[in-house]
Amino acid sequence: MTDEADTQKTPPSDAKPPVGVWPAFRYRDAKAAIEFLTTVLGFEESAVHTDGENTDLITHAELRWPLGGGIMLGSDRESPSWPSTAGQGATYVVTDDPDALHAKAVDAGVSVVQELTDQDYGSREFSIRDPEGNLWSFGTYVGT
Repeated sequence: MTDEADTQKTPPSDAKPPVGVWPAFRYRDAKAAIEFLTTVLGFEESAVHTDGENTDLITHAELRWPLGGGIMLGSDRESPSWPSTAGQGATYVVTDDPDALHAKAVDAGVSVVQELTDQDYGSREFSIRDPEGNLWSFGTYVGT
């Protein structure tokens, strides 16, 4: 016997789960990274926290992706609780218009790692490196 409260907590089998993964990056110049990620790639700034009077040190920033989810980033610094190195991140971002995003990135002079390609698993995608070397792949693949 199933009570009504249990059935309301279980999403239909075709429902997508809420976004719960936030890739996190370190940047030597986090302010410039935020500018690049918002202006060239289309992320939306939702929070930027600095270290008191040192406004060049970004302690935490959140950028939302228009189709859902987002990333976190901060300035490269010593942190025993988050030992990460600038320029060594990689992530895949779902986009509904990879052609337009690719054109915008190329126009901005971004380093293209993989040209716009139709994959045999149904995705149309490309990969770039941001100015500090992180790898970004953008495509239509939404997972299974």
